[in-house]
Amino acid sequence: MSKGPVLFADIGKKAKDLLTKDYNSDQKFSVSTYSDAGVALTSTAVKKGGLSTGDVAALYMYKNTTFDVKFDTGSNISTTLTITDFLPSTKTIASIKFPDYNSGKLEVQYFHDRASFTTAVALNQSPAIDVTATIGTPTIAFGAEAGYDTTLGSFTKYTAGISVTKPDSYASMILGDKGDSLQASYVHHLDLPKKSSVAGEITRRFSTNENTFTIGGSFPVDHLTVVKAKLNNHGKLGALVQHEVIPKSVLTISSEVDTKALDKSPRFGLAIALKP
Repeated sequence: MSKGPVLFADIGKKAKDLLTKDYNSDQKFSVSTYSDAGVALTSTAVKKGGLSTGDVAALYMYKNTTFDVKFDTGSNISTTLTITDFLPSTKTIASIKFPDYNSGKLEVQYFHDRASFTTAVALNQSPAIDVTATIGTPTIAFGAEAGYDTTLGSFTKYTAGISVTKPDSYASMILGDKGDSLQASYVHHLDLPKKSSVAGEITRRFSTNENTFTIGGSFPVDHLTVVKAKLNNHGKLGALVQHEVIPKSVLTISSEVDTKALDKSPRFGLAIALKP
């Protein structure tokens, strides 16, 4: 793949990951195993609100092809086939979920030194079509996204965005929801390994005149432990601690408190991921 601009879906992703990834209020346990034949098996159990769910996923990799199958407790089977460079500078992704045959989707991603494009088509009788495009460089990228419903004969979404990437910072701005929302985010790395970072994100929704502002950060305590925290203008305070118990196996403890309603009990989450 070329070293050109990011895909449109990746604009703003760095800030979103720092402010949302690994925060949860569930109890989650997962075990992963790998074989020399290129097969990875992951079993996950989740307890949320007194309900328990789980799934088993198998990932097979061979040269430029990846085949992913997931079975869940709802008797659903999700399959995803990914082929890299089936055509030069492309990635093809085909997915379908059984027994919901109408959930099938085919996506083609194209990468160029100065642009990237994606086209996704639903595999049903009245397919919806999503198209994205970005132009620029790895440092600065301009992009747009559009979704079209062939049944209604109208656009379901159109979005535009820009991102700027520097060695020690990242900034993005996205105009979405058919022009009804504007989201701006910024990430600053406090050290060269990029292990200590702070981020801010503000979202403005014009139709309701509502603003949401979130700040947060990620900081290593030592080479095995990371602490993250975030706070938004609605008073939601979140924090988590991640500790590598044994190599590649991580314990995550997270919590969320509503500082404007301290009489309510805080929410806690626990996640254990074991890998060989």
